[in-house]
Amino acid sequence: MTHAARFITALVTPLDEQDRLHREGLERAVQLQLDADIDGLLIAGSMGAMQLLPDATYRDLVAASAELLAGRVELLIGAGDASLSRTAERVEFLNRFPLDGVVILAPYLMPFSQAELLDYFRALADLSRAPLFLYDLPQMTRTKIERDTALALARHPNIAGIKCSDEPGYARQLRDLADERFRVILAAPTVLDVFLRSGFLEHLDGVFTLCPARVVELGRAVERGDAAGAAALQQGLNRTLALLHRHGVWNPFTELLHALGVPGRFKPRPHAHWDAATAEAFLADPETRAVLAFLRGEPAAADAARASERA
Repeated sequence: MTHAARFITALVTPLDEQDRLHREGLERAVQLQLDADIDGLLIAGSMGAMQLLPDATYRDLVAASAELLAGRVELLIGAGDASLSRTAERVEFLNRFPLDGVVILAPYLMPFSQAELLDYFRALADLSRAPLFLYDLPQMTRTKIERDTALALARHPNIAGIKCSDEPGYARQLRDLADERFRVILAAPTVLDVFLRSGFLEHLDGVFTLCPARVVELGRAVERGDAAGAAALQQGLNRTLALLHRHGVWNPFTELLHALGVPGRFKPRPHAHWDAATAEAFLADPETRAVLAFLRGEPAAADAARASERA
């Protein structure tokens, strides 16, 4: 890729009404990313609802993703489960495919000590054919991969990096203290431009599913020193995030993806989806229309929406 920054999309998993893989939805979601010149994809991460998927759907998703993406962009697959044996079964399955990395959450549901985390991740790194990436998401797992634990794991020859979804100071310490080969990948989409300017060049987030071209464009704006252009794109990204959170994230995410031509459901049952009238009202709302203009790269419509907001 031509841009210095690296952007990895945590892709949603398109499903049908029975929570089976929606192959057409996956193909269209992947093509949206490839057309935008994105650097990599994380399949079956937390955004891809890996822990909620039927085992057969997970296996189909991995096989289809390897078929569509291997050798085209960096392909990472999520495998973190609630115990070593459950996660190891997933890693053994993933060993059949040509992957660039396996992404592992801290085990969840039960509390685990840092010593137990060291044993967990080292055992999985020994087992995995592909490089292993730690995934620190204590907001959901309730188990923090503490700094010294991450630094000890960074010395393992098959542990290649970490996705940091907690506070940024933690990521800064890891970047300063770990060996250069250990990749520190941020999930901080509301301040993407700030972190790019400060030298954090690797970013991974689920919202990139909706706007890969805008994210790549933001990175290039920072690279060429266009602070105003980067700020405008960051504001559009933040407006998108605000809209998602205002309406509960998953249903608006679904309707925006449908409007962008990606079919399917993106959260397994028992998640309740909007009825047709609610979805129609959401898409007709001026704020939704402004966000869609941004996602589609329609500058005139997006500029008009910003002007209306300032008035």
